Amino acid sequence: MRNNLTLNDYRIALALTESGSFRAASEALAMSPSALSRQLAALEAQLGTRLFDRDTRNVAPTASGVAFARLAERMLNTAADVMEEFDAHLSASRGRLTIAGLPSVTAGLLPGLLKSFTESYPGVDLRIVDALSGSVVEAIETGRAEIGFTAGTVSARLRLTFHPLLDDPFVAVGAPDGPLAEDRTYDMAELMEMPVIAMEVGTSVRELLDGACQRSDFTMAPRFEVAHLATAGALVAEGLGIAILPTLTLPVLPMERLVKRPIRDFGAKRRIGLVHQPGRSLSPSAAAFLEHAKKNLPDLRQSEPGKRRVNAVGEGAPSQTADLATRR
Repeated sequence: MRNNLTLNDYRIALALTESGSFRAASEALAMSPSALSRQLAALEAQLGTRLFDRDTRNVAPTASGVAFARLAERMLNTAADVMEEFDAHLSASRGRLTIAGLPSVTAGLLPGLLKSFTESYPGVDLRIVDALSGSVVEAIETGRAEIGFTAGTVSARLRLTFHPLLDDPFVAVGAPDGPLAEDRTYDMAELMEMPVIAMEVGTSVRELLDGACQRSDFTMAPRFEVAHLATAGALVAEGLGIAILPTLTLPVLPMERLVKRPIRDFGAKRRIGLVHQPGRSLSPSAAAFLEHAKKNLPDLRQSEPGKRRVNAVGEGAPSQTADLATRR
């Protein structure tokens, strides 16, 4: 009988989990607390497990309740997407599109792309969710966002469909009077001798930096580890160390107080692309945005031998991008 669950069953479980109160959940669902209690009891009986522990004032999800609420969120998001896709199935000129993205992409790449897209599709309502790499993948999987900009890390490629768009080369960033004062190209061996301010483990930037160190047999001991690019930029500007970051992250930093230097042997560039759920058709708005991004950003598809590619920072050079899926 479990296959007879209704969307209202999912709404009840999610509302109670989010509110922690029968009164708040019943108000959100426009039903009486007694009716809500009866429907919850029927749902638990149908599932054969207790979803919530409750008393006269409080309600808290059990382990089964937490798991069911996650699935409920996915089901409700999927149902909303289905109706939205049906409403807009004949045209991409209207609708709603939620895009998740790494902070460096939403700040450094997305504004210009959104400007040109909204000029072509003014009727599309856009919502941007900026998050770390793992959270972008999660947002796509749970249906909070339909497409997302992220780096082509192993986890992203294994869990989602990945459309590569451009390469994002790494540079060293420091204070003008600090270890990078000399205007030249630096080697990784030199940079590893300097105090490094690194992004925390779990970010795409850190995954690529750790990979570069492993390939060169360097051991990195960061002086500071931070979660946000703005924090890294502030510490670097105070002369507390250097940072090794992709070029797209630079608009987030106070570059008027910093210098950037090329790295000779980093060995990889961050590959940026669009991701979406595998085996699922995109909505007209999302499909239109994907095509718009491919046309307006450098294309990383196989080019003819001898041809040069242009990356995000306008450098004409053969691509040296490391494919993490094969080089890990």
